[in-house]
Parts: sequence; C-alpha cells; structure tokens
Amino acid sequence: MRTQHYCLLAVILLSIPFISFGQNHAKGYYKDLFIDGGVLLSSYPDLPAANYLNLSVEIFNTSKNEDLNALDTLIQTLLFSGSEIDENGILLYPDGAPRFRMIYTNGGKATSHGRSLGEKGRENVRRFVAEGGSYLGTCAGAYIASKGFVKDSGIVDVPEYYGIWPGYTRGTTLNKSFTSLFVEKGSPLLQYYSFGGDMVIDSVRHNGGCFAWMENNVPKGTEVTLRYDGDTLNIERNIHREVAGWAYKASEYDGRVVLIGSHPERVVSGERLELMSAMIKYALDGNGRPRLKGILENGEPREMKCSTSDNNPEFTKIGDRQYHHFAVNIPKGTDKITITISPQKGWEEFDLYLFANPETFAFNDNSLYVNVGNGVTKDLTIIKPAAGRLYISVFCATTVDTEAASYGQQYTGRLGVLNGVPYTISVFY
Repeated sequence: MRTQHYCLLAVILLSIPFISFGQNHAKGYYKDLFIDGGVLLSSYPDLPAANYLNLSVEIFNTSKNEDLNALDTLIQTLLFSGSEIDENGILLYPDGAPRFRMIYTNGGKATSHGRSLGEKGRENVRRFVAEGGSYLGTCAGAYIASKGFVKDSGIVDVPEYYGIWPGYTRGTTLNKSFTSLFVEKGSPLLQYYSFGGDMVIDSVRHNGGCFAWMENNVPKGTEVTLRYDGDTLNIERNIHREVAGWAYKASEYDGRVVLIGSHPERVVSGERLELMSAMIKYALDGNGRPRLKGILENGEPREMKCSTSDNNPEFTKIGDRQYHHFAVNIPKGTDKITITISPQKGWEEFDLYLFANPETFAFNDNSLYVNVGNGVTKDLTIIKPAAGRLYISVFCATTVDTEAASYGQQYTGRLGVLNGVPYTISVFY
C-alpha cells in the first residue's frame, strides 16, 4: 500500500505540535532544523533567522508554563525517546544518525527541561551530536548544552544537562535587559556577515543567561565568538568581556555546538538577525563527515534489516531522505562490476535510489553512476571500472507527509519509513 495511517499511539503522536515549512533539504537529512520549544522552554510559532535563510524547519511547542499538563510531557517523550511507530524518536534515523542537520533549543528553564526529557531523551540529543548533527542554544539552550555551572562555592555538575559542550557556564545575574556584544577578533561568524564593520552588535536581549567559564576546565577546541560589553551595567557580577558566545566541535565526525547566553532569536532585521543567522550557518557548516556502513565484498549480499532496538547500526534499515554509504575495492583488470539493491518481502514499493562514484562519497549531485527509478529494486553496471575504491550509496526518497493539526503539523502517509526500510545490497565483479 502506498499510504498508511496508524491507530492507538498514532492518535497521540499525530497531535504533536510541530510545524514544518521550507523545502531546502541538505544531503542526507530529512530537514534542516528541529526547534525544541518543549516542556518549560519558550515556545514560538517560527524562527525568524530560519525564515531569512529559507531553511526547512519543524518545531515542537508545548503549552505555556501555567497551562502545562501530562499530555505535553507524554508527547515530548514520544518525540524525543521514541514510540511504537517511531522507535528511534524524531531526532534520529533508525541507525542513530541525525535526522535533522541541527537542533535549536530555546530559552527557558534548562534543568527542568532536561529533567522532563528523561535520560533516554537526553541521551538521544547527545547521540544526535555525536553522530554529526549540530546544535544551537540560546540562554537556557546554552546552559543545558554544558556539563553544569559555576557558583561562588564551586563547580556544580548537572546530570539533567547534555554535556555536549563539556565545559561549565556561569550566570550573568543580568535579567530583563539588553547588552551590546563585541565580536571576537577572528570570530568564525565573520565569514558570514561583517556586522557593520565596527565589531559591535548593539542591544541584544538578555534575561538570566550565562557566559562560558574560561578560568579552568575549558574543553580543548572551544572557540570564542562573542564577548559581553558590560562596562556600563550596574549588576551584581561584572560580565565585561566575559565570553557571551562560543562554539565547539569534538571531532570531524561530531556536529558543531554553537552557544550564546543572550537572546537574538526573535529579531527580524538588522545586525541581531544577522547574528542569529551567522550562528545557524556556522552550526550547519559544522555537520559531521559521512561514515561508511562497510566495505562490500564480491558476491556477498549485505542485508540492511536491523531495527533501532537491535543496536547494530552498520546493518540497520534506512530512514526517510537518508543516505547509506558503502564502498567496494575494485581489483585491477576488472571487466565490469554490477551493484544491486533488492527489497525485503513487503517493502517493494518504497523508493530507494542507487548512486556510485569513484574516490569520494556518492550523492545525487556528484555521482558518475545513477539509478533513480521507482521502487526498491535497482542495479548499476559499470564496464571497465577504474581500479581502486568505488563509493556507493543508497538513498531513501520516500518520506512522510505533513498536514495541519491543532498545534501545527502532523505526520501522515508513509509512516512506516520512520522505523526504516529494509533492503539487501550486493556487488558482483
């Protein structure tokens, strides 16, 4: 069947308040941004900088603090931790790879939000970044990304935080106010905008945010992007030239974490919009490198049929708009090589594409050899292939549909793809 709807858990899941817009799909991801406006975080109908950059976005919003109820927490758990119809959760593909290019976390109450996610939800965010998805957080979104915070009495580790930037924050004591930000000399954000050329961004909203604690325990590779101008502020703690914005990337395979203690996210014009846009761009440019599922051997079929719960990502089913990457080492003097993909029983009518390219990862826009017909069954035959490594990829073109619901959009249509499409891939030479 081409269309399927689920009952029971679907009744709850299909009322999830997430909104989608934009059609700019990056390679190997379902969409660009997932915005977390969940339990005890601020909730907004959009993100102006994402509109400005024409990015594809889904947003999860809950009720306002005073109206929160058990359904908000249940929906959030189904989203972040998984459900019967989406075992891996909305952030991850069945193999644990990031389904979105980036998570953005709103301001709000960091510890309470982290606690509401539970350990599974927090661990899925950590895995999202470790597998190559990037993260942007403002205010509470910066706090929760750290390992904890610094008080006058010392360092406090917070188990409800993600630790995806393994350093510590310190509260500014500045509330319901504004401050200018100095753009750090050599800041990576300057590759996107000049911010008027004066290295200062005026009047950025601030409400109980933080700065990066740089006195000790600073993770190697932390990049300073912005500093506070607190010279004229009469507040309890001197924050002048403390680190207001920073970034971190653990390895070439991890996503980039971009953080700021202030609130530029609701601005719709000017340098503050450019600031938020630059941080998004820097995060997206920091997605992790692709990984190979494995090296294919002559005449040995490889069954990609495991589920998330099998914890065997090298042999797990493919998700919507995802690439699986393989390679084969072709001997000298090979007359021809044939690559095939075939369906598992009952999954014939999902659309998988096949790509191959010498010496570099194969995508739809760079591959020398392509088969993009309907269905799962595919083959590519290459006559007199060059000796050496040939990169092969399988792309799942089937994805879910969205339609309007009371809180935004809901998933409909080919929901089976959320738990992955199984297939078999083989090479013969």
